[in-house]
Amino acid sequence: MNAPLSAPLLPDVQPRPLPADALAALQARFQARCSTALAVREQHGRDESAYTHIPPPAAVVFAESTADVADALRIAAQWRVPVIPFGVGSSLEGHLLAVQGGISLDVSRMNQVLAVRPEDLTATVQPGVTRKQLNEAIKHLGLFFPIDPGADASIGGMAATRASGTNAVRYGTMRENVLALEVVTAGGEVLRTGTHARKSSAGYDLTRLFVGSEGTLGVMTEITVRLYPLPEAISAAICSFPSVEAAVRTTIAIIQMGIPIARCELLDARTVRAVNAHSKVGLREEPMLLMEFHGSPSGVQEQAEMVQAIADEHGGQAFEWATTPEERTRLWTARHNAYFAGVQSRPGCRAITTDACVPISRLADNVLAAVAEADAAGIPYFMVGHVGDGNFHMGYLIDPDDMAERAAAERLNQALVERALASGGTCTGEHGVGLHKMGFLRAEAGDGALALMRAIKAALDPHDILNPGKIVAR
Repeated sequence: MNAPLSAPLLPDVQPRPLPADALAALQARFQARCSTALAVREQHGRDESAYTHIPPPAAVVFAESTADVADALRIAAQWRVPVIPFGVGSSLEGHLLAVQGGISLDVSRMNQVLAVRPEDLTATVQPGVTRKQLNEAIKHLGLFFPIDPGADASIGGMAATRASGTNAVRYGTMRENVLALEVVTAGGEVLRTGTHARKSSAGYDLTRLFVGSEGTLGVMTEITVRLYPLPEAISAAICSFPSVEAAVRTTIAIIQMGIPIARCELLDARTVRAVNAHSKVGLREEPMLLMEFHGSPSGVQEQAEMVQAIADEHGGQAFEWATTPEERTRLWTARHNAYFAGVQSRPGCRAITTDACVPISRLADNVLAAVAEADAAGIPYFMVGHVGDGNFHMGYLIDPDDMAERAAAERLNQALVERALASGGTCTGEHGVGLHKMGFLRAEAGDGALALMRAIKAALDPHDILNPGKIVAR
């Protein structure tokens, strides 16, 4: 380890004042689209993280164009006011919280699909476009955008956090699927990175620098993404197992045999139970894999038969197929609601979510140890995983006002991350760093790499106004 691991029980809140002159300038420029109403500020001052007592931003600005974003940042830069980009608010790691005050810059009204190029398999969208909106706009062309983090997140937020999700095992993450960006810098300058070409070796890869920067280096105003042809055939299957270990061993065998499975999701028995209660789907309340296969009809059949044979070897049972769109939608809707099902299983709770990703060969060890530790601690939890790419999530369900429960959950989280890093993995496979994983990032990256990240931040945002207090904060 390069540094001790740590996750703060509560964030460090150091609000900066919003000068009256700065607010007046924002109100003059944006008029009714600059709000200081408490209800609006509170809506923009919370996310899905377990941090529930952070003061809201001092104001909310609703941007509708790149010019709006540039002007808002120029005003903020003049008075050194923090700016926190806001999409749909589905963050899990405190990305949106105004720990240093300032303004929330809401880009949800920038929701236009600007261009679709079917011949090139690309689309350019504004940051407020959601993944479902984009797929609805392109499905008549026989195309789809595969990145699916579960929530109907905005493309801007997905790029900012380098999101992935259920399809990553076959189609990759936002890192591989963003080709070009339009970005507004901390000083209000508009710049473009990347091209519509599939590859480039021209200079520093600025596109990848901004993808995953979580709003700390610039505000994305246009994103060009890869599209894919809709598969000729799609089939989904569920299979129950006698244990979590059997399900994980099956996944490892599938991946190591090179079977091109599109999705491979793990739910433990308690998560299946919560999903049944929430979505009324009647699944067997045992550890379960939910899988999907894409390709030609014969290819899909061959993949599925190979997977079923592997599952049989590990005690898999009740293998059920879903070939119609309605059946698949029912299953995947239930899976996407697993987070909310878990949270609702303990009324009034919040979830401290883990997001480790490990080499596939170390997946079983890490998952089983995390489950054993959670069971021994007695804290309610749920467990799901995009296990096809070694990514799994524990959701520790805590009373947000009970510091003893929070501390116990953080100890479990720390043990899980330590084990993942020792296995050659990462503290976050897709949720990003935000507030919650800053200490973990230091341990993973090391002091030298973290110092370089801070130098990049200082060069691009010298007055630390872009989502300050996150990722690389001191």
